[in-house]
Amino acid sequence: MMLALRPRALAIPRARTSSRIVLAARLRYYSVVANAPIPKKTKVWDSADEAVKDVKSGDTILSGGFGLCGIPETLITAMTKRPEVKGLTAISNNAGAGDHGLVKLIKSGQLDKVMISYLGGNKYLESAYLNGEVGIELVPQGTLVARLHAHASGEPALYTPTGANTAVESGGIPIRYNPGGLKAGVLIPGNKKEGREFNGRRFILEPAIAGDVAFVHAWKADEVGNLVFRYTANNYNGVMARNAKLTIVEAEEIVPVGSLSPNAIHVPGVYVDRIVKATEPKSIEVTKLAPSKESQAQETSPGESNDKAHKDWRHRIAKRAAREIGDGFYVNLGVGIPTLIPEHLDPSVKVWLESENGILGMGPYPTPDQVDADIINAGKETTTLLPGASCFDSAESFNMIRGGHMDVTCLGAMQVSQAGDIANFMIPGKLVKGIGGAMDLVSNPDKTKVMVTMQHVSKDGAPKVVKECSLPLTGARAVSLIVTDMAVFQVDRLAGTLLLTDIAEGVTLDELRAKTAADFEVSSHVATF
Repeated sequence: MMLALRPRALAIPRARTSSRIVLAARLRYYSVVANAPIPKKTKVWDSADEAVKDVKSGDTILSGGFGLCGIPETLITAMTKRPEVKGLTAISNNAGAGDHGLVKLIKSGQLDKVMISYLGGNKYLESAYLNGEVGIELVPQGTLVARLHAHASGEPALYTPTGANTAVESGGIPIRYNPGGLKAGVLIPGNKKEGREFNGRRFILEPAIAGDVAFVHAWKADEVGNLVFRYTANNYNGVMARNAKLTIVEAEEIVPVGSLSPNAIHVPGVYVDRIVKATEPKSIEVTKLAPSKESQAQETSPGESNDKAHKDWRHRIAKRAAREIGDGFYVNLGVGIPTLIPEHLDPSVKVWLESENGILGMGPYPTPDQVDADIINAGKETTTLLPGASCFDSAESFNMIRGGHMDVTCLGAMQVSQAGDIANFMIPGKLVKGIGGAMDLVSNPDKTKVMVTMQHVSKDGAPKVVKECSLPLTGARAVSLIVTDMAVFQVDRLAGTLLLTDIAEGVTLDELRAKTAADFEVSSHVATF
């Protein structure tokens, strides 16, 4: 039964126009007729095995989740019991890790192709791709969710700045190699995209993605299909539920109709066809912990910051990069060195950290008793939420990113050119990490300052600051500031020039020039760090 809560009278001035408002507040929070008749058809099925029985060979399956957070493990496991169903295409942010997620269907030989944004440490899938055993279409994370949303909204395509002037536009990333791998040549080339300029900016036309079946994980579902997600387990689940011809939901809790507040519904029941009980346990890909609750609130003193920077080149870079961030900034930090920046912020500077999997107001790592499988960061690590934090789905996250609502984004790179081109997602034929959210993060550099933190040279001594990038681009003319362990360069993206503003202690200008494969000018006042 729907409860009509009766709060105490609100402190509203007794003007003549307010009397009705006070009365309504005393009666109930929302107007729901508790005993009115509703359709009696239930969408709840007895088992996952029965719910997936209509999935057929050749279908395109949409699978929610980010890393291992919010993945429909119960439904995926049920599909592995139908080995006769083959030639499937799976669309997801990533394809699981270890023995969890979509990798189960790859190992069972049921998946022929995946459309994902990121492989990460999935060595099995990376090896299968490079050997021509499976097809992978890499799609920027924000573009992937936007293309799914487009079909769900009845739109055939969308224009996006993400991926413009990169291999995503040119179709330069092979979808599948011939059997035998790279040496045997390309079997299925990448899909070339149409480009167009709007107001001086380049955009590419991306087609909508349509799914035959969606596998969705929800926290709560009522018997008519209304869904509620929990924290960062929202991610892709909502948009996938809205997209497919057949949407199957596994829910941690299946509740009676009327148990969920209308204000709490993330996905209305109209999109959902079948509901089963989630039975597989949740998994955490990377458990990162804070030593204690006291350490979570402890700020790094200037002395500690200096000591870390003196001992570790990564902290030296992070300490210098931290000077670019102001109080109250909205900031997205990539994996690696950028995650060290908060340790070196001035004590007077407090920021809102955004994680592209659906957090604004991300906190420190949790203590063991705070670990929650539904609260992870973009690196798939356990994290916490600050007071005032919000959680949302991947569509919302990348709308705020592409729209330029972040003040600063900081990420690593394999190469950066003197014009601000950045390459950080793959080495053709050798390393395929995936695009992830990086192309989206650098897609609006006029509104969001893009800062790169990296070592000045690669492990083999090759310069990483170059005249032109030789690796596939993540973004063109995107980077405004380069911070390395040797120097800091301001980038004039329009002119395509670099200006040296800082040099690391102990580094000479001659040494810097020898290790930089790009032209640069020297500021009249070069600082040291």
